[in-house]
Amino acid sequence: MEKGVLFCFGLGFSAQHLSKLLQPRGWKIRGTCRTPDKAIEMKRIGIDANVFDGTGELDPCWMDGVTHLLSSIPPNKAGDPVLTHCSKILVACGSVKWIGYLSTTGVYGDTDGEWVDETSATLTDVPRSQRRIIAEKEWLSLGADHSVPVHVFRLAGIYGPGRNTLNAIRAGRARRIDKPGHKFSRIHVDDIALVLHASMKKPNPGAIYNVCDDLPAAPAAVTAFGCELLEVEPPPLVSFEEASKNMTTMGLSFWKDNRRVRNDRIKRELGVSLAYPTYREGLRALVADLR
Repeated sequence: MEKGVLFCFGLGFSAQHLSKLLQPRGWKIRGTCRTPDKAIEMKRIGIDANVFDGTGELDPCWMDGVTHLLSSIPPNKAGDPVLTHCSKILVACGSVKWIGYLSTTGVYGDTDGEWVDETSATLTDVPRSQRRIIAEKEWLSLGADHSVPVHVFRLAGIYGPGRNTLNAIRAGRARRIDKPGHKFSRIHVDDIALVLHASMKKPNPGAIYNVCDDLPAAPAAVTAFGCELLEVEPPPLVSFEEASKNMTTMGLSFWKDNRRVRNDRIKRELGVSLAYPTYREGLRALVADLR
């Protein structure tokens, strides 16, 4: 694959890890962040960052020569900030060969533990996930209406360096909550970068991909395994009924959905071989980095 210029709307966790994968291959990375301090931080690691808070217009010159574009900025109650303020610029940028929109597997809602794939219905009563469904449709419509190569990536729960259960265990924040039959899907941030890069090498405009590992698992099992790796006693098992008494609205919504997500399409269509096919491989690598 030839090197190019990647523009990231939102230089967050996933976008930075994709950048780390591409920079050694000769790619130039540009993007947006919300504060001047973050822009300075990004420039220190070779990323040309500009401030975009989701309310103003984007300077068209930022898109000069851009070949690939990634949007990870979530929609708010007013809609998707990128589409609201920048859609005309995106359509006019004739050099773009690939666009990726990062969504969430939350769009599937609660399936009572049943498996879902990319053809499953998107039914949820969680407002932030409902906004994601609308944003997905708008991005795909932009692509279809203007021949812009848009792809949607539905990410499961993201973990990776500095953002994982091992950190919570060491900080004394980890809990083991028991909700029988409840499973979550997750994905290591390095594997997100692998999937995005694979799609960039093999564009399929209009495609939707689930990005998750092979093993949906209960959070209590993940915490217990993390404690085993760190050689510490796991926290006591607490029933969901008891734990929910002190949960925030966000926390309760996190536990509301019970589903298992299939990832066959990223393997079949993109040829992806996950570096961390389950949380076990992912946590083993992360604990090795801590030592």
